[in-house]
Amino acid sequence: MSLYAVQKLIYELNRSPALQAEYKANPEPIRAEYSLDEEELQAFREGDVGKLYILGVNGQLLMHFAAMCGLEWSEYIQAMRDGLAEHGNVRAGIYATTDGKGAI
Repeated sequence: MSLYAVQKLIYELNRSPALQAEYKANPEPIRAEYSLDEEELQAFREGDVGKLYILGVNGQLLMHFAAMCGLEWSEYIQAMRDGLAEHGNVRAGIYATTDGKGAI
């Protein structure tokens, strides 16, 4: 897993409307530019914001990505809660947990 690569992709998407449009039209070539493992790729393919949170993506980055994916604020918060319930503790980054409750 490369948390840096995941966050870099999300950061770039958050900053560039042109890249967002390109990503929405054909995401695979853009994802291929980053060193993502299969678990990370699957989370992106499924739009699994909760899984991305569990992988350690910074919430400030993730909330803008979630909005790009069409999630309302309450849906974003619920996706993170669902991620904790389904996948367990946040594995890395500043939200890493060991109690199964997370930082939300």
